[in-house]
Amino acid sequence: IAAVRAAHRGERWGWLIFEGIVDLIAGAIAVVWPVITLLVLVWLMGGWAIVTGVLLIVASFRLIIQHGRWLMMLGGAISVIWGILLLLWPLHGALVLTWWMAGYALFFGVSLLVLAFKLRRRRDALPPDMLPQGA
Repeated sequence: IAAVRAAHRGERWGWLIFEGIVDLIAGAIAVVWPVITLLVLVWLMGGWAIVTGVLLIVASFRLIIQHGRWLMMLGGAISVIWGILLLLWPLHGALVLTWWMAGYALFFGVSLLVLAFKLRRRRDALPPDMLPQGA
């Protein structure tokens, strides 16, 4: 749609068409071969973890303040190790990511429910003249 609009306005539209075609191909691959898509995602995450971990370690050596440098190095090392593990065992990595996502969703949801009940209790304790209209 953006390419068609750009073409009507006389703007460049070739790269937009190319991007749209590549996106459609990637979507079709994800639908037809979901396991390969999952593996590519895990490999991408592993590569990203390695790159960012190495950059964090390098940045820790350039850190002017000595205090806390080891924590920065530790974080980088953990990131590199995690990335290597994801590249070596991508299916295990996908399973672990699924469990972590489920744990996150569970704890996040419970914390929001606790917050909602606390806010409701505080609202109920307010005098009626302090409540917003319609509450």
